[in-house]
Amino acid sequence: MHNSSENLSALVAVLEQHQIQLAEEQLVTLDHYRRTLWQWNEKLNLTRHLSIEKFVGRDIIDSLVIEPFLEPGERVLDVGTGGGVPGMVLAIIRPDLSMTLSESVAKRAVAATAIVQTVGIPAKVVHGRAEDLVRTESFDSLTLRAVARLAKILNWFEPHWDAIGKLLIIKGPAWVEERKEAQGAGLLQHLDLRVLAEYPHAENKSQSVLLRVRPKG
Repeated sequence: MHNSSENLSALVAVLEQHQIQLAEEQLVTLDHYRRTLWQWNEKLNLTRHLSIEKFVGRDIIDSLVIEPFLEPGERVLDVGTGGGVPGMVLAIIRPDLSMTLSESVAKRAVAATAIVQTVGIPAKVVHGRAEDLVRTESFDSLTLRAVARLAKILNWFEPHWDAIGKLLIIKGPAWVEERKEAQGAGLLQHLDLRVLAEYPHAENKSQSVLLRVRPKG
């Protein structure tokens, strides 16, 4: 227990450095999630962010950038959830969301399910591809981080816009090149792509962006 208290104090200290304030219950749950994720990471490669500084600077900040753009009670699908960023973090911070986490790799889906159950995160894990899931279910938002290039993502979901409100995609500086590639392939012809937020990458000071993609009109 002493160890957990020290971990929580360290997490709070790093969050304060980034001027992030969260409720105590959220802090306790986030730290439980972090410890459980790192334990699973010893068996599977789920995250490279194995310091509290990286956990905050990359995982929590990326998730918090998305949070203001989700309306109360939205149905959200986290695509290729892996270790659960941003989906599990968002579910902890915003329990009002109806959060589904999709993961196509069986071992990772097993790990994600175990993490959700161990920590008590209000989210549902589905082993399968997100583009298959949207054939039968509709979602207000799809969240994506480090999943694929923009053109590939748009190809996946092109036939399914009747079931998707918007895509919220975290990207690094290469997003400009990826947008050109998607435009060249005609994938943005009927879509509106907008930068909702720009913020410094915690490690290398390059710019990260949050992109919103949705049908025009």
